[in-house]
Amino acid sequence: MTSRLKTKQTGRNTVPRSDLPVDRDIQAVAELERTAYRSRSLVDRVATAITRKAGTGTAIVLHVVWFCIWVVVNTRVFEGLQPFDPFPFVLLTTIVSLEAIFLTLFVLISQNRMSHEADRRAELDLQVNLLAEQEDTMILRILHDISSHLGLKGTASKDLAELLKETRLDELSKKLDKALPSEDR
Repeated sequence: MTSRLKTKQTGRNTVPRSDLPVDRDIQAVAELERTAYRSRSLVDRVATAITRKAGTGTAIVLHVVWFCIWVVVNTRVFEGLQPFDPFPFVLLTTIVSLEAIFLTLFVLISQNRMSHEADRRAELDLQVNLLAEQEDTMILRILHDISSHLGLKGTASKDLAELLKETRLDELSKKLDKALPSEDR
């Protein structure tokens, strides 16, 4: 018995490959993700790395330690340590404010990129769904033709006529807009 499984070296990972449809689909999705990653700008990559590191427990612990040391040094808890930013810690406040501004900007950059990627995935998903709907309609038409040729009648006949029609995306969108609650109302 020969195995249809192959491997491919891609950066950090060895990715199993085979001729099975599910594996081809996984490879296609992985390639889309690699392409999206490679298309990111340097700013996007830096923002993502900073956001990823800042959103960890380690970052919280480092900030707590930093603040405690700053306060201890600048409140003369230990004799011999000369305060460089006495209470109300104007320098610390300035540094923390600047850090918050830049961290907020990095988070916004990361969120904008993630939103753009999610929009692209949603568009791709819509295209795949529309194609699948067309394929399903074609299958129904073929089954209807076969049933008619064989003279078969079934209980699904009453809904079949509606399902055999081409799906009109614009009509569905209008119906959906009418059915969903509006934020304006």
